[in-house]
Amino acid sequence: MNLISWFHGFLIQNNFLIFSHEDSALRPGVFAVKYAPQFMSNIPSDLKYAKSHEWVHVSGDTATVGITDHAQAELTDIVFVELPAVGRKVKAGEACAVVESVKTASDIYSPVSGEITAINPAVVDNPALVNTAPDGDGWFYKIKLTNAAELNALLLPEDYKKLVGE
Repeated sequence: MNLISWFHGFLIQNNFLIFSHEDSALRPGVFAVKYAPQFMSNIPSDLKYAKSHEWVHVSGDTATVGITDHAQAELTDIVFVELPAVGRKVKAGEACAVVESVKTASDIYSPVSGEITAINPAVVDNPALVNTAPDGDGWFYKIKLTNAAELNALLLPEDYKKLVGE
């Protein structure tokens, strides 16, 4: 008996995969199997990544920084974002921003050294933007690089995929 003819239908409800079948050799019935959907992060190929789950997009001597799709999914619903002040000088690995979600608060670390030249007020006004567009309109700040060689220590997209298990 093959599964295609055996199963009449299925649906996913409350993280259960529910099957029904109608087969004359078996008593008709319904079976439920625990279903654990796997989240697949969006990992754009034009970005570099820190092991602490920030992304960097470089244009000339300025980088735009945000958190990864994987990070926002782990945090769940983001309700507050605190960004660094424009003009602040930060070192690579230094905590410089904070995000709070319904689950937890988390420091955001600068993946590179430099001076903050701009912040994204949209994520302060609407923190959920980090959940809906983490690698787009949900960016955090722009930084003028003081040590471009630090970019070499960041992960390429394929290495970041391995880090997050995808």
